[in-house]
Amino acid sequence: QVQLVESGGGLVQAGGSLRLSCAASGRTFSNYIMGWFRQAPGKEREFVAAIAVGSNTLYTNSVKGRFTISRNNTKSTVDLQMNSLKPEDTAVYYCAAGGLLTTSKNRYSYWGQGIQVTVSS
Repeated sequence: QVQLVESGGGLVQAGGSLRLSCAASGRTFSNYIMGWFRQAPGKEREFVAAIAVGSNTLYTNSVKGRFTISRNNTKSTVDLQMNSLKPEDTAVYYCAAGGLLTTSKNRYSYWGQGIQVTVSS
C-alpha cells in the first residue's frame, strides 16, 4: 500500500505563492504516476496536475503557466509550486498515486488526506 501525506498549505493573498509537498511511503515511489487534485466546497474533485516517473507532465488549463509539478524519486516526494494564485484556486488539495498519466480521478488508487489552500481577496 501507499500512504500519502500533504503539507505546505495555508492562507495566501491573491498573486502570492505556495508550495505543496506530498510525502509517499509504503511502496516504491518510482512505480507511480503522481497527481494533484483539488476540491472546493460543494464542487466535484478536479484534476490539477500530474507527473510521470520521468519528465512527462499534465496540467489542467486553468493552472498552466502558474503551477509546476515536480517529483523527487530519491526523497519519495511530489511538489506543487503554485504561483500567481487566484481566489478561485481556493480548495482542499489532494495528492494521489496511480499507474497512468491521466486527468481522471478514478484512475488514481491512493490518496492523501488533503490540505487546505485559501487565496484571499
